[in-house]
Amino acid sequence: MTAGAPILFVVLAVGAPAGQDPAGAAAATLRCTNPFSGATRDIAIDQTRRTADSFPATITDKTIRWHDAAHGGNYELDRNSGQLTVVYASSTGGFFLRNNCRLLEKPDGSPG
Repeated sequence: MTAGAPILFVVLAVGAPAGQDPAGAAAATLRCTNPFSGATRDIAIDQTRRTADSFPATITDKTIRWHDAAHGGNYELDRNSGQLTVVYASSTGGFFLRNNCRLLEKPDGSPG
C-alpha cells in the first residue's frame, strides 16, 4: 500500500474537501491489489443503492461488508486502512485473502 492510501480512506469515510464527498456519491470504484501476487480487482461501491459489486452491502463509517452470492465469498473492507478481507468457508475450514485497496480517480481527476 502506498503511503497516501490510509489518508485516502479517511477521506472516503468522512468526506473530501472542496465539496466532494466520495462516500456520499452515487458510486465509487476501488482498486484492490493482492500484496503477494500483484493481482488487482476493481470493486464498485454504490452508497445510494447500498451495494458493493452489485451485491447488497452493509455500509458503516468503519466498514463495508457484503456476500458474493455468485462465488461464495464474504467481504469486509476496512474504510480506514483500505484492507479488504475475503473469507471463503468450506467443510475443510476454508481460507481468507487480504488485499490493499485504493480509490480510483475518474479521467477528469475526480474521485470514484
